[in-house]
Amino acid sequence: MQTVKQNFISFGEHLRTLRTKMELPLREVASHLGIDPSLLAKIERSERQPTKQLIKDVANYFHVNEKELQNEFLSDQIAYKIIDEEADLEILKAAEQKVYYLKTHRNG
Repeated sequence: MQTVKQNFISFGEHLRTLRTKMELPLREVASHLGIDPSLLAKIERSERQPTKQLIKDVANYFHVNEKELQNEFLSDQIAYKIIDEEADLEILKAAEQKVYYLKTHRNG
C-alpha cells in the first residue's frame, strides 16, 4: 500500500511562511494588517487566534485564497480541541453527521 505524504502546517506557520517567502519584516506586515507586531508574532506561533477579519486581510495582503486560510484555521481549532480533550478520533465522524443534520434542519 502506497502512503501519500502531506505537509500539514498550522495557520500561524502558513502565515509566517508567506511573510518570510516575500522577505517582509514582521513590523511591516503587522502595520499593513493594522495590528501590533507582538500580536502577529503570537499568531504565527499559534499562541493567539486570528479574527475572521484578520484572516480576510491576510488573504488580501498576500493574494491567497481566503477560503483556504479559513479552512486551515478552523481545522487547527478542531485538532487542538480534540487534543486538549483527549478525545477519540471517532468524534470527527459524529461531528460530520451532526453538521449535516444541523445544516439540513437549519435551512429547512
